[in-house]
Amino acid sequence: MGKWLIVIGIVCIAIGLILTYADKFPLGKLPGDISVERGNFKFYFPLTTCILISLLLSLLLFLYNRYKS
Repeated sequence: MGKWLIVIGIVCIAIGLILTYADKFPLGKLPGDISVERGNFKFYFPLTTCILISLLLSLLLFLYNRYKS
């Protein structure tokens, strides 16, 4: 139980840091993100951002599973 509380605390700190400094990172405005604006219609699909976040999370989970005790 104690280990899970530590992990949850670290995740909360990481999310807080991401939200605080998110405007300094170009996520959501990368080349490959699809944006269509026509009249009063706007469509936005962050394809490249989704792929980048997926790769990062996959790497973190791989490292976690490899080095967990």
